Amino acid sequence: MTTEPPRKPYPSDLSDARWALMEPTLTDWRTERQKNSLNLGGKVTDLREVLNAILYVNRTGIPWRYLPHDFPPHTTVFAYFSAWTADGTIEKLGVHLHRLVREQEGRAAEPTACVIDAQSVKTAPSVLTNTQGTDAGKKIVGRKRSIVTDTLGLLLLVMVTAASVSDNQAGKQLLTQLATRHPTITKAWVDAGYKNQAIEHGAVLGIDVEVVPRNTQVKGFSVLPRRWVVERSFGWLMMHRRLARDYETKPEHSESMIRLAMLSNLAKRATGETTTTWHNP
Repeated sequence: MTTEPPRKPYPSDLSDARWALMEPTLTDWRTERQKNSLNLGGKVTDLREVLNAILYVNRTGIPWRYLPHDFPPHTTVFAYFSAWTADGTIEKLGVHLHRLVREQEGRAAEPTACVIDAQSVKTAPSVLTNTQGTDAGKKIVGRKRSIVTDTLGLLLLVMVTAASVSDNQAGKQLLTQLATRHPTITKAWVDAGYKNQAIEHGAVLGIDVEVVPRNTQVKGFSVLPRRWVVERSFGWLMMHRRLARDYETKPEHSESMIRLAMLSNLAKRATGETTTTWHNP
């Protein structure tokens, strides 16, 4: 019996060390799925190759059907991506790695402070019009990515909405999620887009929401206290071409693509591998 030679690796492939961090979660996921399956003895898909394929799409920005042929079929890969999005597996991987990296940095696993910000992006023609809107301030028709990071810039929460949703509306929802999922957080820094409603809602939840205004004396870009952390996080995300525009039909798939980009960053931090930067391509 002949075996196929291993394929040549892509730059986005998981190293053995990074796969070791994710394999237990995905193996447990498969075990649970098999309990409810017919178990007809068909070919078992390599979960590592599925995740490599998803990360390839995330990093390069190609459509699913353009996946190289040495990956599993694109329909199979997308089916796994959809399932892992729907049941929270991708989010679970992110939570695990987030805690691990924080502890390696000498921090408590759960943060006590965070930074909230939003980014409006244009959408692809395939995106449903009822999930889009217009950001009147930035003159962008598309979707808005609202994220929460800890003070290291590591992702805690993400919510994708129509761009027409105000920062206040999105902020209130994120603060509610924060109070439930990260009850240790008592402080949040935001920009001037999050005004009275978000601040008052935070106070009700026991979270002190502080606005960090821009320095009106400085023209153009300037580094702002606390807020620079989340701006850097958006920079990390935009190194993944799938996020240069919103290509996902469903907003929850957009959220998963953002989590995957940060997952790649977290895994490299956790294993001490070099992350790509503008200065070290």
